[in-house]
Amino acid sequence: MHVSRSRVLLLVAVAGLAAALILGAVLAPRPAGATDAVAKSANRVRRVMVATELRRTLADIHAARDRAWRWDDVMSAPRSPYDASAERSSSLHYRRMLLGVWTVRAEQAQRIARHPPLLRDWLCIHRYEAAWNDPDAPYYGGLQMDLSFQRAYGAALLRRKGTADHWTPLEQIWVAERAYRSGLGFYPWPTTARWCGLT
Repeated sequence: MHVSRSRVLLLVAVAGLAAALILGAVLAPRPAGATDAVAKSANRVRRVMVATELRRTLADIHAARDRAWRWDDVMSAPRSPYDASAERSSSLHYRRMLLGVWTVRAEQAQRIARHPPLLRDWLCIHRYEAAWNDPDAPYYGGLQMDLSFQRAYGAALLRRKGTADHWTPLEQIWVAERAYRSGLGFYPWPTTARWCGLT
């Protein structure tokens, strides 16, 4: 029992000495300039981290903007305006806010593009027309659009991708939507629209 107490006392003494040495090291005066060097190093690391985050956030803004624009293009709609204010700002808070705005825009554009208002009607007409990639002139694609129709309602797609047989089904449907909204209705598809109960 006497030996155990001695060991405990010895351990307590060693622990106290270690604590005193650590405290002394912390409180001991540092050479002049050492604190400044540590602070400068910390500031340098902080600046590098912020600069990296600024670049990454800007890249994410561009990616979200490009997604929104791709869906705008699918709908043959004007692209959401981009004023490049993120490039001119060095505020991380501002860039993160813009990233949120463009992420929401991309999600909204995708949701709208995937659900054209008359989707069911166009799919019915397509069922009686042709394959989406039908290249046979004078009518192209799954809704059998002729060149004058494509020039009138899908000119940007015609310039960028060629005739309608090279467009995605959604792109073809949105061009048909534009024609419908212009006042044509289902007139260009008289027989198949009638079969679908649309006239």
